[in-house]
Amino acid sequence: MAEAEGSLAEMRQRKKPKNSESQEIAKEKINNTSVSGRSPKYVLFQRFAKIFIGCLAAVTSGMMHVFYLSAYHERKFWFSNRQELEREITFQGDSAIYYSYYKDLLKAPSFERGIYELTHNNKTVSLKTINAVQQMSLYPELIASVLYQATGSNEVIEPVYFYIGLVFGLQGIYVTALFATSWLMSGTWLAGMLTVAWFLINRVDTTRIEYSIPLRENWALPYFACQVAALTGYLKRNLNTYAERFCYLLMSAWTYTFMVMWEYSHYILFIQALSLLLLDIFSVEQSNKLNGKKGTFVAKVMKVIKFYLVCTLPVTLNVIMKMFVPHKENEHMLKFLEVKFGLNMTKNFTLNWLLCQESFQAPSQDFFLRLTQSSLLPFYILVLIICLISMTQVIFRRISGKSQKETVTLEDGQIGEKPEVIYHVIHTLLLGCLAMVIEGLKFIWTPYVCMLAAFGVCSPELWMTLLKWLRLKTVHPVLLALILSMAVPTIIGLSFWKEFFPRLITELTELQEFYDPDTVELMT
Repeated sequence: MAEAEGSLAEMRQRKKPKNSESQEIAKEKINNTSVSGRSPKYVLFQRFAKIFIGCLAAVTSGMMHVFYLSAYHERKFWFSNRQELEREITFQGDSAIYYSYYKDLLKAPSFERGIYELTHNNKTVSLKTINAVQQMSLYPELIASVLYQATGSNEVIEPVYFYIGLVFGLQGIYVTALFATSWLMSGTWLAGMLTVAWFLINRVDTTRIEYSIPLRENWALPYFACQVAALTGYLKRNLNTYAERFCYLLMSAWTYTFMVMWEYSHYILFIQALSLLLLDIFSVEQSNKLNGKKGTFVAKVMKVIKFYLVCTLPVTLNVIMKMFVPHKENEHMLKFLEVKFGLNMTKNFTLNWLLCQESFQAPSQDFFLRLTQSSLLPFYILVLIICLISMTQVIFRRISGKSQKETVTLEDGQIGEKPEVIYHVIHTLLLGCLAMVIEGLKFIWTPYVCMLAAFGVCSPELWMTLLKWLRLKTVHPVLLALILSMAVPTIIGLSFWKEFFPRLITELTELQEFYDPDTVELMT
């Protein structure tokens, strides 16, 4: 009996800690459920705060760029202190004729009469009546005149200020779109800030807004940047149906507007369509996804290619027909390309004069020196090399038949599996090849160099890809990648603040003198 009682006592003592352990486990479960109950709200708030701060930074960057352009233009030309005729003289070069059409529309008795005079214009070309709206792509001036009269701005602001304000506002949208594209690719708005900084520092090579405001590219390229931002969002994986449709509608609207604003837009869209075609060829999806189902990556790419074929096929067929059927308006372009690439020689004065223009020459060494001094070119080359090597690895895996992951995580270190990254790498390479031949195309290529370099520097996935190749064992690669994605852009930003920010302030404070008395005397 004593032994039985002793064994019962031991069993009771053993059960006590088990009961206490079960109570602790139950408490932990309750705590975990409470934490998991709060975590969705916390994650939602964190995501909302991130999006809000990023959007605020993007809009602020665009507005600051507009204010900078306005202040620089005022300091350069003393614009507010000049008479109307002297202000119009600041539109130098061939771009001045665009503003003259804008004035003609405002001076016309009615808008319909102004349209008729432009479509039956006999003042531009001697002894010839032309459709100036179609041949000179005057749709921006039509829109500007309609907005000026419809909004009642004629009672508030002068026509020249309204015209310049519209162009400067589009440049703000341009910068905001580049900000959004870099943000979408990297996942952090810090990349957008770095994109804007590089864009401003290298503005001599990113835009011609300071030299000639009414140029067609200043009206059109902001819409193309918005289209690229929408396309970047459309190409991202794990995109829900509503977001996909929204991006597709935005892309369609911006593409149409871009084609209306610039007569050379179809060439840029052809390069973009070629980039999408190469993206489809280098597709990193599994073979069982090549079925065209709704929502798959290949289906998205095919929809985009179909859209571009619908938009660009008529123009492309028109160009091809002109190549086989002699046409006076197309003859100069074909001869220029033949002479430019050394396929033919000519004694034509106009063609030789065009070949002597700086914008049709190969880029000078000063161009590469400026990009190197701002650290843009070295980081772009670094990002480009890492992305190309990663893309090559992914392509070889696909050829060898290895299965690909549905979702790529940070630990995988495979930046080359992202479709939007592949597209932008191909796009910048194609534009870069053209910019190396014709310097004028650098104004299309350099802004996307700023965007791609900023994305790579601020992307933890890119640093993780590099660290995975190096196989570091002393520090955890994920932690080091996160640190580098924050530390490197911070160091670049501090160097910009120390070296380039004082230069920008100096440009805004120094008063420049611009006066052309001979031109004023001739015009009066």
